[in-house]
Amino acid sequence: MHIGACTLTLNIHSSRSLKDKRQILRSITDRLKHRFNVSVSEVDNNNSWTTATLGIVCVSNDKQFTNELISRAINFVNSDRLPIEILDTSTDIISGSN
Repeated sequence: MHIGACTLTLNIHSSRSLKDKRQILRSITDRLKHRFNVSVSEVDNNNSWTTATLGIVCVSNDKQFTNELISRAINFVNSDRLPIEILDTSTDIISGSN
């Protein structure tokens, strides 16, 4: 079993309130969950209007697939279609015994 865990620190340019931030994050997290079948949650900077930290996690029996899936999710968030900028990324692949 392999667990891919990633944290993304984001700057949300168009956010003017916590309500705006939550709406943008909900859209991003829903798309990530649907497209990549990963678990996503806001894990830090909860009360900041323009900064958010998302945690993305997946589990697989193939280490290479886990790494590729996390990379594709990061690339999706980094696309030009979203009103955000990635400030920091941290990725870990944890391998356990079968």
